[in-house]
Amino acid sequence: MVNVEKFVEKAIQEIKDQVGDGKAIIALSGGVDSSVCTVLAHRAIGDRLIPVFVDTGLMRAGEPERVREIFGNMNLRFIDARDEFFEALKGVTDPEEKRKVIGELFVRVFERVAEEVKADYLIQGTIYPDIIESQGGIKSHHNVGGFPTHYRFKGVIEPLRELYKDEVREVARYLGLPEEISERMPFPGPGLAVRVVGEVTPEKVEVVRKATQIVEEELRDTPKWQAFAALIGKATGVKGDIRVYGYVISVRAVESRDGMTADPLNLDYEKLRRIALRITGEIPEVVRVVYDITPKPPATIEYE
Repeated sequence: MVNVEKFVEKAIQEIKDQVGDGKAIIALSGGVDSSVCTVLAHRAIGDRLIPVFVDTGLMRAGEPERVREIFGNMNLRFIDARDEFFEALKGVTDPEEKRKVIGELFVRVFERVAEEVKADYLIQGTIYPDIIESQGGIKSHHNVGGFPTHYRFKGVIEPLRELYKDEVREVARYLGLPEEISERMPFPGPGLAVRVVGEVTPEKVEVVRKATQIVEEELRDTPKWQAFAALIGKATGVKGDIRVYGYVISVRAVESRDGMTADPLNLDYEKLRRIALRITGEIPEVVRVVYDITPKPPATIEYE
């Protein structure tokens, strides 16, 4: 495990050295990685840091509002880019292309903000597994393999690039971040887009958002690495004695140490049944719920 105290000192000094007397923006999503980076960077350069939250329309329920509450005391810039992201994703069905489209657009939005506030550097919460999976061809993380090769920053700073997720959590606890952040389940940078198999639309994302909220509520007290819902296709069902063709939701719940491998949770049948009944009962567009019992490998944790 990392020596947390020494790591924090080193990371703060690294940010100071790279930014110098300039300004930096930081990609803030509200997850543990970007939140740790934000606190480290703020300690390093203070008000010369501008946290930027981009509302892509692909976030979990309540996420934008919670980020405002927690980080509103900083120079937080809140960017509503929902229309831009959905427009860019129209017709995109390939998972790798989807990630690259999102990574490209993220950087272009950050470039616009950087130009407005006259910031020369971008700080982001890339961690070691992101780099391994991108370079190994498993999938392009939006902040690594999906990151464009040309950008208008003097430099991109990644203080957590050598850490695994459990080490980032140790740093978060050391920095005094609230438990809802330090212990928060991993959430993919491309958001709910990678939990929709095939083309991403506002309707599909809203279905996944509601289903994920139900899964998180029902498994709140269950020890886990990650638990969520994904929309994987359509199938025939019956609602109100009428044959309907609706969405299929897959529930994914796994345990892991660092996200590089994972095993499905052995959930109680009654718990699974309750999740299925809630999702089909509360989301009219859903007719079927399945539980994914595939470990990683051969599957990845996320779907796309």
